[in-house]
Amino acid sequence: MYGVAGERWLAEREVPWLGGYENSKPVRIGNAAADQLQLDVFGEVTDALHHARLGGLQHLAAAWEFQRALLAHLETVWRAPDEGIWEVRGGRRHFTYSKVMAWVAFDRGIKAVEAFGLDGPVDRWRRIRAEIHQEVCRRAFNTDLGAFAQAYDSDLLDASALLIPQVGFLPPDDGRVRGTVEAIERKLLRGGFVFRYDTAATEDGLPPGEGAFLPCSFWLADAYVLVGRPADAHRLFERLVGLCNDVGLLAEEYDTGAQRLVGNFPQAFSHVALVNTAHNVAHATKPCEQRSGSARIAGAAE
Repeated sequence: MYGVAGERWLAEREVPWLGGYENSKPVRIGNAAADQLQLDVFGEVTDALHHARLGGLQHLAAAWEFQRALLAHLETVWRAPDEGIWEVRGGRRHFTYSKVMAWVAFDRGIKAVEAFGLDGPVDRWRRIRAEIHQEVCRRAFNTDLGAFAQAYDSDLLDASALLIPQVGFLPPDDGRVRGTVEAIERKLLRGGFVFRYDTAATEDGLPPGEGAFLPCSFWLADAYVLVGRPADAHRLFERLVGLCNDVGLLAEEYDTGAQRLVGNFPQAFSHVALVNTAHNVAHATKPCEQRSGSARIAGAAE
């Protein structure tokens, strides 16, 4: 993480004499996330490099050297707990999404060797990939919930689990995937929108309560596409697009009680999700299917 002027030292401090927008305290300078571990980032970067190759972008030797260096480091840290995709302040845990994306990192490295003839320790990567997959399926799937939980040995849900079929960790027709979608509908879908997790039950280091995190609602629409529920995907997408302001912009969150956009504005994360879902619901070739490696999803609209 870097500051807007390229700073690497982003020590965080509170500024108590500033009230913040509509008294949204505390106002902070810096960002404590600069000192956090987020294992999911390794998967995001290697997945982007993989799809760049599939898309025909010019291959650079330095990109593969960089990817191999990432995987070499990930071999040493993937078993560690981290702060996860949401940068929680309540202590490190073995977050399910972090482990899934560590699996993605090694999976894309293996695919680079197999599909593009690049050189790498593919046998070792296959062993690690299998180990991560087995561990996640054993420790992250909660049989009482019938769904993948937020973290190992947890009974809480997290909307990031909606991405499990999209990254190819499990196929969309797997019962554990469908169970996860249904559990999130039951427990995290409120007022027609998806919340990241239960802030009252999750120790994230912040006070309980927040708006619905808009990218998560787009992820649910994408999951509907993958599991063969196109009508539900269309309805949710139209509801989300209806939140855009007069110039078509979205914030990070939506307050379902006050019926207003809240949080960071405009939020690129929300708009990237909007673009992806727009393609997923409107095009025969869908980004969620391309990313997961699924050539065709049974029951999905073409």
